[in-house]
Amino acid sequence: MVSPHSHSLSKEEIARFSRQLMLKGIGPSGQERLREIRVLIVGAGGLGCPVALYLAAAGVGKIGIVDHDIVSVDNLHRQIAHNENRLEEPKVDSLKQSLLSINSKVDVVTLNVLLTSKNAQQIFCDYDIVADCSDNVATRYLINDACVLTGKPLVSGSALGWEGQLTVYNNGQKCPCYRCIFPEPPSPEMVTSCSEGGVLGPVVGVIGSLQALEIIKIAVLGKSSFAGNLWLFDGFDGKTKMISLREKIAGCAICSENPKITELQDYEKFCGSGPTDKVRSLDLLPNDQRITTAEYSKLRHAKGNILLDVRPHSEFEICHLYSLGRNEKSKH
Repeated sequence: MVSPHSHSLSKEEIARFSRQLMLKGIGPSGQERLREIRVLIVGAGGLGCPVALYLAAAGVGKIGIVDHDIVSVDNLHRQIAHNENRLEEPKVDSLKQSLLSINSKVDVVTLNVLLTSKNAQQIFCDYDIVADCSDNVATRYLINDACVLTGKPLVSGSALGWEGQLTVYNNGQKCPCYRCIFPEPPSPEMVTSCSEGGVLGPVVGVIGSLQALEIIKIAVLGKSSFAGNLWLFDGFDGKTKMISLREKIAGCAICSENPKITELQDYEKFCGSGPTDKVRSLDLLPNDQRITTAEYSKLRHAKGNILLDVRPHSEFEICHLYSLGRNEKSKH
């Protein structure tokens, strides 16, 4: 006689998730926990796409997505849940379509809003785990503080150029938060965004996939391999490195026993930069020291005229004035 099931999985769920049900640490009970877990993903871009896709495929019950941007053509080389047919659509709506095409049972909640200190705590309260897939420092501090104040573990990933990194904050008694490691933000001039520094699609794919993996482990096992550790990935040289982070510090401004920060702040003011990865417009020169392309076109053949292109070699190769020879381009 076959003994009655000790789990609540349906025949359809057993068939769909059979390959992961047989894994150590998962099993029917782990799959049930995945079905009940609620994950919030902040950012529906290069990192958010693989995180969401793998979580939906794994059977996570509820996925919330926060993003206020729309799909643009320069997203498509790395943001794999979006496509040409969804250009100009809100990213949250595009990502939801992709998730439901993989698993129609997942509850996808879209929040087409800018995450701010006014709405973050209210949003975070409805979820169990938060994935930081954002692209700027101000939002990272906001997400960290909201996670600490609401008691949520934070799976944080970032990528730039050929490199990426991953860690887990606020997951356990000794696990540090983002402020424990970075009490003060870097100056805006020291921060390079994807818009300025570029990024390769497979790099965000690697980091996003590992974020999804750690979220699954936290949901099923209650712990992560990356809590208190920072994993570094160099896609160009094919090297990885694990760095042990210091434990939660007693004087942390937000996660200590006597925190100085008890509510969310003005993060744009704190970081000196806004919550966006768009190219920053610089206004360093007065108008009388500027020249338009039309004005320069009239002067470019005049005697004594020299144009110095000091951009990096890669940018010069993409586009430059034909009068600049190869030996005149920047080598920096």
